[in-house]
Amino acid sequence: MVSKLTILCNLLLASVALAIPSSRLEARLARRREGRQSLPINHLEQPASDVGVSNVEYSSNWAGGVLIEPSGTFTYVTGTFTVPTPTGSDGSASAWVGIDGDTCGTAILQTGIDFTISNGAVSYDAWYEWYPAFAYDFSGISIAAGNVIKVTVTASSTKSGTAVIQNLSTGQTVSKALTSSHALCEANAEWIVEDFEQGGRMVPFANFGTVQFTSASASGPGGTYSPSGATIIDIEQNGQSSDRL
Repeated sequence: MVSKLTILCNLLLASVALAIPSSRLEARLARRREGRQSLPINHLEQPASDVGVSNVEYSSNWAGGVLIEPSGTFTYVTGTFTVPTPTGSDGSASAWVGIDGDTCGTAILQTGIDFTISNGAVSYDAWYEWYPAFAYDFSGISIAAGNVIKVTVTASSTKSGTAVIQNLSTGQTVSKALTSSHALCEANAEWIVEDFEQGGRMVPFANFGTVQFTSASASGPGGTYSPSGATIIDIEQNGQSSDRL
């Protein structure tokens, strides 16, 4: 059975998709070196209107689904999504899969795609990260709106693993073997769209429309899990929240 998780950013829509000039690419890579970083989830209190609603939480930086189990449960997380076109005001967002970052916030093994709109120009970055280290860009893969992307992380131990991004539309695949002194708990598996941090502050959150993770699953020593039982995370900023289907 194909598992699906849909994340909808409910903002005003426009339709702009432009190629990014090389000068803008250089500037973006320079900003990345200054410190692009995903962060553990920042939980918010549940709105009074949703009190009593089970399996839903609120966050200022994450939207999506998180499976929460005891330590040692998850060593593999994967999902596939179609790259969206951010529109409207300048902003960025990131779609990724990862291990840990919710109930275990000391380390996160993750990989995904950033999508950015700036002065009407849209750009994309493929990256990997072992939090609390900063994210690093993959080279050797191109990303465009409408591409179908498969993202996968595998923990071979609590301090080593791999991140893989496959562009199923172009046939390109990139991977990175990672090690860290910060051990995973292997207690959380997640499929997330995030308002990430860059240069020590949150970036303006882009209007990305809809991101739907399909063929989503997680696994570990105890078997395979689908996101159907995941805790749903709604991102809430300035009194507005994402919707989920």
